[in-house]
Amino acid sequence: MTENKKPVLRFAPSPTGYLHIGGARTALFNWLYARHSGGSFLLRIEDTDRARSTPEAIAAILAGLEWLELGWDGEPVYQFSRAERHREIAEKLLAQGKAYRCYATTGELEDMRARQRAEGKPMRYDGRWRDREPGPEQAGKPFVVRLKAPQTGETIVHDVVQGDVRYANDQLDDMVLLRSDGTPTYMLAVVVDDFDMEVTHVIRGDDHLNNAARQLQIINAMGWPVPVYGHVPLIHGPDGAKLSKRHGALAVDAYRDMGYLPEAMRNYLLRLGWSHGNDEIISTAQAIAWFDLENIGRSAARFDMKKLDSINGHYIRQSDNETLAKETAAFIARIDPARALNAKAMARLKSAMPGLKERAKTLVELSAAAEFLFTDGPRALDEQAEKILSPEGRSVLGRVVAELETSDWTGPALEETARAFADAHKLKLGQIAQPIRAALTGKAASPPIFEMLEVLGREESLARLRAYAK
Repeated sequence: MTENKKPVLRFAPSPTGYLHIGGARTALFNWLYARHSGGSFLLRIEDTDRARSTPEAIAAILAGLEWLELGWDGEPVYQFSRAERHREIAEKLLAQGKAYRCYATTGELEDMRARQRAEGKPMRYDGRWRDREPGPEQAGKPFVVRLKAPQTGETIVHDVVQGDVRYANDQLDDMVLLRSDGTPTYMLAVVVDDFDMEVTHVIRGDDHLNNAARQLQIINAMGWPVPVYGHVPLIHGPDGAKLSKRHGALAVDAYRDMGYLPEAMRNYLLRLGWSHGNDEIISTAQAIAWFDLENIGRSAARFDMKKLDSINGHYIRQSDNETLAKETAAFIARIDPARALNAKAMARLKSAMPGLKERAKTLVELSAAAEFLFTDGPRALDEQAEKILSPEGRSVLGRVVAELETSDWTGPALEETARAFADAHKLKLGQIAQPIRAALTGKAASPPIFEMLEVLGREESLARLRAYAK
C-alpha cells in the first residue's frame, strides 16, 4: 500500500445470521468514509464457519445492504474460497521460522488447562512445541500450525477511536493459524484477505479490539503494512444494557417491513456514535461530505425507537409525493401481495399524499391511514366511527349530504359548503366534519376530510355518505 493510495475499506460480515443494526452501522461508516475520501468500499463474506454459514443469511445480508442503498465496489469476496491462499501464507511463515508445528494432543491440552486452572493461572497455550523438532514418533500424527509470537514487549493497536491500546506480549499465546485438518483460522484468513484486497482502513465494532492485537502479530510477522484501525463502541439499549431483541435489535429487513425509509435509517444509524455539532437531520449528501473518523464517539450509543420514529417522520414529510406514493405501494405489495394497488388506487394515493404524509411516522401508519382510498364502496366502521355515527350523527349526515350534492367538488368549495351549513344550523364545523369522516373512511381520524372528498370524487364520496345517512 503506497502512502498516497486512496482509502480501501471493507465490510466483512459472517453469514451465521442476518444483518443486524450494529452490522448495518459498521457498513454505513465504512461506506461513508470510502465515498467521502474517493476510495473503495468492498464487501467480504466471512463464510469460513461452514456449519453455521447459510445461503439464506448471505442473501439477507446482501438484501439488507441493497435496501440501505450501501452499494459496494466490485464483486463480493467469499472467504472460504480463498482457503488455499491462506494456507500458502501459513506455509511461508513456517518456512521463515515464524511459525511452527504443534503436535500437542487434545488430552495434553486439556491437562495443561486443568493445571493452569488449579494454579489460578490464565489459561493459554504454554509453548510446549515452540522450540521442539518433531521426532519419528510424530510421523503421520496430526498437528496444528501456530504463530511464533513475540514473548516480550507489547503489541500496540493505534486506534483512531480508542487511542493507543497496549497488550503485553507475554499475555498473548502462540495462536493457531492452521487447524489439524489444514483449514485456516479466522485470524489468519482476515489478515491475508485484508492484505490481498489492499484494505487501508479497518473500521469495525470494538468487540474486535482484542482480535486486532493478534492480527497485528501476523501482519508484523509478514512485514505487511498496518491498516488504520477504528474500533467503534457497540450499541446499547435505552437502559444502557447491551442491545438485545427487546430493545429493537432486529434484522435490518425487519425495519424495512416496519415501514422505515432507507434514508431515514442511514441518518439514524449515522447518529448512533458519530456527530457533527448538534445536527440531527443529516442528508446522505451531507454525511458523505462531512464524515470523518475523528468524530466517532468513544462511548456506547443508545438505541431509541422514538428518535428513529421522529427522524423517519421527518423524511416522510420531506419526500416527494409521487416518490413516496411509489414507496408506499411497494411496501404494501411486499407485506401483502394480495393488496397490491391498482391504477385507480395509486392515483388516489398520490393525490392524497400531501395530507397523508403530515401525520405518519412510518409507512405502516401511512398505508393504514390511506386504506380507505384503495377500494370502492361503503366502509366498515371501527368503534370510534360507530360512536360518531349515532342516530344524531347520521341525521346530520343526511342533511349535509343534500347540500354537498350541489357543491363544486373541490376541497375548498366542499369545506365552504359545510361551514355554511354549520352556521345555518348553529353547529360547529366538527359536528359536520366528523360524521362525514366516519362515513367516508370508517375511522375517527383521517387526513383533511374535504381534501379526501375531492380525491375520492363526487360519485364514490356520495355513495359512501348515503350508506350511513339517515
